[in-house]
Amino acid sequence: MARGDTGLTRHRARHHGQAYAGAMASESPEDAILRAVRAIAHGQVLAYGEVARRAGLPRRARLVARILATTDAEVPWHRVIRSDGCIAFPADSDGFREQCRRLQAEGVTIERGRVRPPPRPRKSLDEQVWGPGPL
Repeated sequence: MARGDTGLTRHRARHHGQAYAGAMASESPEDAILRAVRAIAHGQVLAYGEVARRAGLPRRARLVARILATTDAEVPWHRVIRSDGCIAFPADSDGFREQCRRLQAEGVTIERGRVRPPPRPRKSLDEQVWGPGPL
């Protein structure tokens, strides 16, 4: 704990959606979330809660949704989905259709509004870690 820190500072920082980093925060919560979203690889998706965790803001999934809904920054917002694998927009909305279109263009399979996980590799754990055996 930092000198003079009673824990109240951390509570207030969390309550106001700010990452606690001692005396000075190097990055705003919005910047941290946008950085985490930009880091999602092409053809991959993450849940709002996982984005929050990677941004250093665990349990702030709603903050992620609010920031993505209001930002003007160029980010791959379409790669963020609900924790159950579904697209968060209503099924008949323009947002739903646009997110599906963007994800499908990246090779993501969507069935009935839910992202279908990619097939698992059929390699053994040893092959995955160490590569193919000797020839």
